[in-house]
Amino acid sequence: MFDRRWYDSNESTQRALGILKDMDENQRRALSRDLTAVVKQIKELRSEEDDEEQDVSIGIDRVLGLYKISNSRRWYDKVSILSYAMKTMSTLPREDFYNIMEGITASAK
Repeated sequence: MFDRRWYDSNESTQRALGILKDMDENQRRALSRDLTAVVKQIKELRSEEDDEEQDVSIGIDRVLGLYKISNSRRWYDKVSILSYAMKTMSTLPREDFYNIMEGITASAK
């Protein structure tokens, strides 16, 4: 189905974005800073893994999502620090991205 957003294909991502949407501005900013720091740590760990070759292709759906972010079409695009965190996370391998989304949903329980 072509009208589905890239994040609709993963239940944890849908829930995490719902949690982010319901947060107040200060909570979003704090979480966005934390997310960006986590992504930086993951990227550093991945770069240190010389034995394994990582697939960093983000896929056509996520590329389209990045394009839409640049046009500020979604609610989270209008929160600059959250938009930056989403852009940064979208460059991670899919498994890492989904793990972060699952972590957000688990921490909100």
